Amino acid sequence: MGPIPPVAMSTEKTAITPTRTQDFPNWYQQVVKAADLAENSETRGCMVIKPWGYGIWELIQQQLDRRFKATGHQNAYFPLLIPLAYLEKEAEHAEGFATECAVVTHHRLEAVKDPVTGKTKMIPSGKLEEPYVIRPTSETIIGAAFARWVQSYRDLPLLINQWANVMRWEMRPRLFLRTAEFLWQEGHTAHETQAEALEETRMIHRLYEEFLRDHLAIPVIPGEKTENERFPGADMTLTVEAMVQDKKAIQAGTSHYLGQNFSKAQDISFTGRDGNIVHAHTTSWGVSTRLIGTLIMAHSDDDGLVLPPRVAPQHIVILPVTPKEDSREAVLASCKALADTLRNQTFYGEPIRVHVDTRDLGGGVKKWEWIKKGVPIRIEIGPRDVETRKLCVQRRDQPTTAKEFADKEDFLRRAGEILDEIHHSLLEKSRAFRDANIAPCSDAASFEAHWTQENPGWLSTYWAGTPEQEEEISKRLKIAIRCLPLERAVPADLIPTNRNCFLTGQPGGRLAVWGRSY
Repeated sequence: MGPIPPVAMSTEKTAITPTRTQDFPNWYQQVVKAADLAENSETRGCMVIKPWGYGIWELIQQQLDRRFKATGHQNAYFPLLIPLAYLEKEAEHAEGFATECAVVTHHRLEAVKDPVTGKTKMIPSGKLEEPYVIRPTSETIIGAAFARWVQSYRDLPLLINQWANVMRWEMRPRLFLRTAEFLWQEGHTAHETQAEALEETRMIHRLYEEFLRDHLAIPVIPGEKTENERFPGADMTLTVEAMVQDKKAIQAGTSHYLGQNFSKAQDISFTGRDGNIVHAHTTSWGVSTRLIGTLIMAHSDDDGLVLPPRVAPQHIVILPVTPKEDSREAVLASCKALADTLRNQTFYGEPIRVHVDTRDLGGGVKKWEWIKKGVPIRIEIGPRDVETRKLCVQRRDQPTTAKEFADKEDFLRRAGEILDEIHHSLLEKSRAFRDANIAPCSDAASFEAHWTQENPGWLSTYWAGTPEQEEEISKRLKIAIRCLPLERAVPADLIPTNRNCFLTGQPGGRLAVWGRSY
């Protein structure tokens, strides 16, 4: 099955211009703006996350945090500033982040008046004896703490998670996808044996796959990164790869088995069961606010954001329609009563989140604002609806012109069920799009030709090439092996029937998924 052709551009007016097919990167920025999610800040490469955008992140954080705690992990917090010497202990790791590090070199400012202009300038002074690095990731400083905390095999496993901000000096920032400062969680664990650490790495990998599917309605391809693409200093990196609507890949989450590399560098050692001193096996893993960018690109349309219900700050927005002032009180009372009843119901174990929009704005203005914000269900109630006990129900996973006039009691019985239908509708639409845009490939000529297309989608191949061959292909064609997938994650008709490497012809290679990415 080959890539599907681009969707034909509609002649109808859309809320977002340009459309996805006209200019996907600009469309993405306009969706972020129209949904009022975030904006660029005065600090280069950094963003201000606005309340609706932060509300999405809070829900992602809360729901993931419950999953982490259910698997025995505890939250802690570690310093933002990392001594340079800590990074020097782990050369491969530090080198992998060296070009992205922001460095603090002074500890105070002095006010100095310019003799010509008379203006006061703030000049850094008090140079530090040793610079600090603003954390790009926290392996080194958390490893130092682990070295203090772990003395015996009885202290293991150590299962720690941190919700924090990090900084990587991004040269080409894009809201949510790549910013110099971003929010994330980073898990760090230490284990007695390799087998336990590998099981941890794989368990978190499964957790991320399930979270994206069950909460964000995003089907991912789970798999292992090649040696060239591993996290710096890791023995193994597992990833979940998402396809978005321009057919590029987004690395949505990673889980790393670090072996004993960091524990030897930082002396995370303990007395084993046989009385000998041994080094711990460690892991690290994380997802970030990039998940918000991923769900925007995966689900949204030319009218704005489309939110999966579980991470929507409001599940339902009720819009009172009061063309005459004398009907306003009755309509508002009906809207508020409906909201109160809905809030007593649950969706995936949480109260249904309902907002009644009583602002003094035109109905069309309010309707389109909530369409662009991606709220899953909109309900309009006017004077006649109060009398007939009907509701005008509109779903964000359906065309903006689609509406259903539902019996009030019937809607109340089915509210949670409808939200679940919306989730599965988005999931199946994304899965169908992804699978239609992955093609199996068994020969080098077809492989080369595929990447000459404008939006080529992904290729699945068997791969037995060397890291050097992989690097040459990746640089020349501006692609990468997104992962060596678990074969269960790739539909059978998308796997090449010829199991020999497409480049070398050698048997015994691994299944590989190639693509362009953000």
